[in-house]
Amino acid sequence: MTFRTLDDAPSLAGKTALVRVDFNVPMEDGKVTEDTRLRVALPTINRLRDAGAKVALLAHFDRPKGKVVPSMSLQPVVDDLEHLLGAPVRFATDCVGDEAKAMIADLHLGGVLLLENVRFHPGEEANDPAFARQLAELGDIYVNDAFSAAHRAHASTEGLARLLPAYAGESMRRELDALDAALGKPQKPVIGIVGGAKVSTKLDLLKNLVGKLDRLAIGGGMANTFLFAQGIDIGGSLAERDMADTAREILTEASARGCEILLPVDFIVATEVKPGAAARTVVAGQPLSADDKILDAGPASVARLVDALTASKTLIWNGPLGVFEVPPFDTATVAVAHHAAALAKAGVLTAVGGGGDTVAALHHAGVADDMTFVSTAGGAFLEWMEGKPLPGVEALRV
Repeated sequence: MTFRTLDDAPSLAGKTALVRVDFNVPMEDGKVTEDTRLRVALPTINRLRDAGAKVALLAHFDRPKGKVVPSMSLQPVVDDLEHLLGAPVRFATDCVGDEAKAMIADLHLGGVLLLENVRFHPGEEANDPAFARQLAELGDIYVNDAFSAAHRAHASTEGLARLLPAYAGESMRRELDALDAALGKPQKPVIGIVGGAKVSTKLDLLKNLVGKLDRLAIGGGMANTFLFAQGIDIGGSLAERDMADTAREILTEASARGCEILLPVDFIVATEVKPGAAARTVVAGQPLSADDKILDAGPASVARLVDALTASKTLIWNGPLGVFEVPPFDTATVAVAHHAAALAKAGVLTAVGGGGDTVAALHHAGVADDMTFVSTAGGAFLEWMEGKPLPGVEALRV
């Protein structure tokens, strides 16, 4: 895909850049507890500052539903952002209006201003044209650096991009490049790993992927539903038994599209989900009791998936292979993550992962930094994998 980046922008010196960032960070007692999303924004902020632009940051926090909720103010972010930037950050108590205009006018070139929560205005989530125009009055150019909010057609993610010259920020550019390498124009063979609990929440994803991948490995509770649909005993395992017909339809579609589905050929079974629980390996097809629960993929399944990764050039991963939060049921996820990361580090596999549980699993395995790219975007990443257009991205297309 082709989208406008800051490389396409004319001289930035003296301009006011309205930059949409994702500062919806974890907070406790008014303090930021995890600053990854702040760090991700630094390359764009610094590039604009170095170019002599004024930087006005637009962001949301939580769900105030169009009302001013003091506990959802962005002001607590200022100290952390100042520390990370090594420069002062001013704060405006509204994201539109006279105060915001005056503070931007008073800002020195290279200065940074954080505007208050855009979701304090009902026009933000409604993508109200009048509110978008109020935002546009504050700046000369618009920069979207919040891929994680790009699946929302809100005023600060889509409406504003239609009113000012609009560009992707550095984080957005990196995300789009990685996803294009994984699903847009990937090197083949391409393999996907999709895990998690429910088929029903990832139907669109599965239907899109079977038309794009050479192989698709299904793990977690989702795999149990597919195994059940094939008449394999899954005991008392988590599964959506009412989705059996849908699972069979997906298998048929995959076969017709030339996508090989990899389901577990063995699994780790226990009667309770707790750390260090007594567990055993069961080959698919062996009988299970009503108390038996499939909680992870088995060693033969891992070995087969490792071989499939070795034979691939591109991996896209969403969802763990088992209950990775509870050892020993993290074994398969960790083993496959280590192998994927080693291949990526060696430069022989483009390995892209994303989605909340996936990010947590890759960090748990200690390999997140060795993957080609790990997206923290959650819903936007999932919708991209589903093949859906993202309004915030579409607005940046050339």
